[in-house]
Amino acid sequence: SWQGGRVLCDAVSCSVPCSHPLPAPAGGCCPTCTGCLHEGVARAEGDVFSPSDGNCTVCVCLAGNVSCLSPECPPGSCPGPSPADCCSCTPEKCNFRGRTYAHGARFSLDGDDCTTCVCQGGEVECSFTPCPMLDCPQHQRHLGPGQCCSTCRDPPAPAGCFLDDNGVEFPVGQIWSPGDPCELCICQADGSVSCQRTDCVETCPYPIRIPGQCCPDCSAGCTYMGRIFSNNETFPSALDPCLSCICLVR
Repeated sequence: SWQGGRVLCDAVSCSVPCSHPLPAPAGGCCPTCTGCLHEGVARAEGDVFSPSDGNCTVCVCLAGNVSCLSPECPPGSCPGPSPADCCSCTPEKCNFRGRTYAHGARFSLDGDDCTTCVCQGGEVECSFTPCPMLDCPQHQRHLGPGQCCSTCRDPPAPAGCFLDDNGVEFPVGQIWSPGDPCELCICQADGSVSCQRTDCVETCPYPIRIPGQCCPDCSAGCTYMGRIFSNNETFPSALDPCLSCICLVR
């Protein structure tokens, strides 16, 4: 106002009809109620949010006012606690066959290990204990007294070695030659056949081969022109009939 050349100024009186106004916008002097300021955070009109320590409390911004609601929790026990459940409660215990079990307790039925039971909020659920998979044939499976799951029996020990080519069964420990005198086979305790060849290490210029014997005999005699002569035996030379030869084994 102007009074005799003087200018008088008064602060604008702001009327704020809401509980959580926002600060005055740029260029303005009065707070605005087209939003809410709650715990230092600006909220838009109609925004629904939860306070930092609300514990499932839900708030809404309406015309500059913040209204919060907390869930109503029924008294007493509940089926079971859940991390997403806002209400804290005590799960019901289970009364089963004269005994009381806490929520989540696991126990066996009738004292055996074949059935497993669990207490879930006052209700008992029982199920058969799963058995492991067996890798033995059906005739080797055995269910013992008091056992829930079958086990594999050890296969019977083999009585010997059965050869499919000729149908001959050799007892465990039997040694034989399959046809080659330089090869010997033995029947193992597990029913398998193990064979090994014999290496002849003795050498001589005129070896004597004896039928059925693996290695040549260098002490039995001499071989001359396809004939075998014993030690100290004399015989005519095939090259000169006037010459007489003798077999000398050294």
